[in-house]
Amino acid sequence: MTLPSASDGIAFIDGAYVPIAEARIPILDRGFVRSDATYDVAHVWNGRFFRLRDHIARFNASMRGLRMTLPLDEAQIGHILTECVSRSGLRDAYVQMTCTRGVPPKGTRDPRLCENRFYAFAQPFVWLANEEQRDRGLSMIISDIRRIPAESIDPRIKNFHWLDLTMGIFEAYDRGATVVVLSDADGNVTEGPGFNIFIIKDGALATPDQGVFEGMTRRCVLELSRELGIPCDLRTVTAAQVRDADEVFITSTAGGIMPVTTIDARPVSNASVGGITMQLRDLYWARHRTTWLGEPIVYRTEP
Repeated sequence: MTLPSASDGIAFIDGAYVPIAEARIPILDRGFVRSDATYDVAHVWNGRFFRLRDHIARFNASMRGLRMTLPLDEAQIGHILTECVSRSGLRDAYVQMTCTRGVPPKGTRDPRLCENRFYAFAQPFVWLANEEQRDRGLSMIISDIRRIPAESIDPRIKNFHWLDLTMGIFEAYDRGATVVVLSDADGNVTEGPGFNIFIIKDGALATPDQGVFEGMTRRCVLELSRELGIPCDLRTVTAAQVRDADEVFITSTAGGIMPVTTIDARPVSNASVGGITMQLRDLYWARHRTTWLGEPIVYRTEP
């Protein structure tokens, strides 16, 4: 029998740190039975948390949007996340914090009566695309499936309402693609499963400003493009504009800046990674090799 290894991940459950393989949540938690939860994902690179305070602030904003509260302040949440990484020994890690509505008292479905619950875990860094795909570019489709409208749930609140995105993933695979982006009812592209999209036309960047989760890597691109003097607009982006773009890339904590070289089985420009995409991608990872927006982790000698 193989015993759980700390390097597989460490979770924080009910006030205790446990191997991720042993982590459990109550089956009646509304986070499980109703997708009534919010979460955020930070990452650790070369032993440093990246934008940890920004991630925790966004997590707290999501909780406020869903009328959830926890008896933990930002420093306490940061300590728990850091402890998960420290105990795991992971130098490159995917770190998630989650708040669920909790378990309702017997005989009621009133969400106001639930005690909100906090969970966290650190596991080895997760890549949305493999090394070859990141180097050569991803194949994408623009799905006919409509993204859940912002009038139903504010997309700036990170949540588990992924069935539209999951069906889009299946559609992408059925059509021989790797990733998918969904549109709104007006035909404007929004986002994909766990990523934002950017297009480049005539040397200028554009990314959707509505119907999307405002990703942390998206924020990095906005900052880096200003630093490099590359124009960048937050505006509506139509499916036709994506297909007609000179360059397309996606952004995610799970992989950074990743080029797209095929849209709906047709090449983007000449089907190679564009110069601006390459410039932003290389700068993003070069900064990760420094102390840029990072917080060092003090590792335990024993997990």
